[in-house]
Amino acid sequence: MTNDQPVGRWFIDLDWLEQNNRSFLVLARGCLCPKCRERLGEGKGEISAADLLANIRDCCSQTPGFITDRLPILESVFRLFLANGNQPLDLEELGEQLSEWRGDTRRTSVEVLSRLLKNERYYGLRQVA
Repeated sequence: MTNDQPVGRWFIDLDWLEQNNRSFLVLARGCLCPKCRERLGEGKGEISAADLLANIRDCCSQTPGFITDRLPILESVFRLFLANGNQPLDLEELGEQLSEWRGDTRRTSVEVLSRLLKNERYYGLRQVA
């Protein structure tokens, strides 16, 4: 790994999202499967971030097509963290797991992920402090 590549473990930083006027709930709701989208539909009360994460991990991430090679890489990374309950991963682990989901090793290499994550400002993907 070269010096310009971020090291450490990555995760979805809910505090960063809030501080930057981004809504984790809006981003994560977009990843719900049709069954959960209906069950947790808009207007049925607010769901906590922890409950939404657990729901996506236990149900939605098990549906075919949750992560595919048709999704943008950063969307895939975000969904991978949703699928694993937002457990921090280093770039190598992230690349390995993404390539399993997507069947794509070229666009999920440590080098590519490093470049993308270094400047990511949409999904709140940050290094563990």
